[in-house]
Amino acid sequence: MENATTNDSNKGLQKQKADGRQPKAEVRSIKADSRPLYPQRPEGKWHNRRVVFSILIIALLFVTPFIRIGGQPLVLLNVIERKIILFGIFIGPQDYWLFGLTMLSFFVFIVLFTTVFGRLWCGWACPQTVFMEMVFRKIEYAIEGDAGKQKLLDKAPWTSEKIMKKGLKYTIFLIISFAIANLLLAYVLGTDELYKIISEPIDDHIGLFSGIVIFTAVFYWNFAWLREQACTVVCPYGRLQSVLLDRNSINVAYDHKRGEPRGKLHKGTGRTEGDCINCFQCVAVCPTGIDIRNGTQMECVNCTACIDACDAIMDKVGFDRGLIRYTSENVIEKKTAKVITPRTWGYAAVLLLLWSALGFVVATRADTQTTLFRAPGSRYIENSDGTISNLYTFKIFNKTNHIIKPSLHLDTPHGKLLFAGSPDLTLEAAGMSEGTVFVIIPKSELKSRKTVLKLSVLQGNQQLETFETTFIAPEE
Repeated sequence: MENATTNDSNKGLQKQKADGRQPKAEVRSIKADSRPLYPQRPEGKWHNRRVVFSILIIALLFVTPFIRIGGQPLVLLNVIERKIILFGIFIGPQDYWLFGLTMLSFFVFIVLFTTVFGRLWCGWACPQTVFMEMVFRKIEYAIEGDAGKQKLLDKAPWTSEKIMKKGLKYTIFLIISFAIANLLLAYVLGTDELYKIISEPIDDHIGLFSGIVIFTAVFYWNFAWLREQACTVVCPYGRLQSVLLDRNSINVAYDHKRGEPRGKLHKGTGRTEGDCINCFQCVAVCPTGIDIRNGTQMECVNCTACIDACDAIMDKVGFDRGLIRYTSENVIEKKTAKVITPRTWGYAAVLLLLWSALGFVVATRADTQTTLFRAPGSRYIENSDGTISNLYTFKIFNKTNHIIKPSLHLDTPHGKLLFAGSPDLTLEAAGMSEGTVFVIIPKSELKSRKTVLKLSVLQGNQQLETFETTFIAPEE
């Protein structure tokens, strides 16, 4: 996204090029010969906050599949069997419109959140960032050391020390990847099914066990090699910034008004340059390899590492903190903040309407969905006892995650139902039952050739659903 920050920062870049100094930022690509990044170990106030928040996120991710409400998991994302549970609300195969409304609401919420807070999600709560920076990267630092030691180790010949360190690191990576793969399966299939896979013979669940192995390999490849490229190349969220962000969006940003022109710090001389001393510490700690001073960039995940690095340097040289900070372009340019804009109000209004519609739909949704149609090619039957019969086929869908034993009941007009099979129906969770039934009505109840029938689905004395169909009789 082109903006004033980028334009003013480029002036500083041009000056550096004239002096023969190039920025050290380098974004890694997916090419096989692309060099790995070695970000320095971050530390500081913002990093400590992210550590605490990440611990809470990881704990929440691992605990959530085991939380149950009324015997159902709090969250289940079984797209294989088209069973989804969100905070206790079951969304089955027949609730495609409810699922669509939920996804649309989620998308609008993401748009609204990003418009106001930028990529706060990416830096603080995205599982990719949380696991990469707060788990895998910290293990790497603990075993191989900081960025410089990692680089030297990678260039060193394969000694026993290197084999031991690399072997230990990648073994731990593989174990954690296996745990994450099982966590994913707990969200997709549920903890009960996961326990069966773990406790029962592999031959009984060879397909699902193969899935665990495949996802373990995928997660291992992601966190051991792909890394920040998952954010900069694979994830589409960063590429949406150009349409989601505006000049009032809050982001991690470099204050070019204060920092430019850049220049080294010289003792004993009056400083005519800005506060940026060209130390490149903001680049050294960046996990995606960018220079935040170049303005808003797609690769920036707002991880705050550059804020801590810059603040530490400002403390050492005696300048005020906040050269890099959470702010917006308008605050930097005009020193005024305007978080709530007409665009924000518009998104909020749309989101409120969607949530209202979603709440109404959930509150009024029936537990079953029934279709009842006259059998193709069938005609009415005049019985000897003065009644008329129509043959119907029916399907009853269970829209809950528990077993239902429904019964069909004819409300109006007066008559009876005669099932071709057993009238005792059982619907498994998210299951379906179908059959054939005769609707028999006395001629005295029929006033025209077509009569509207009102029927209901009952479970005991509880009415689950009402619906209508038409009944055909001979003309008088």
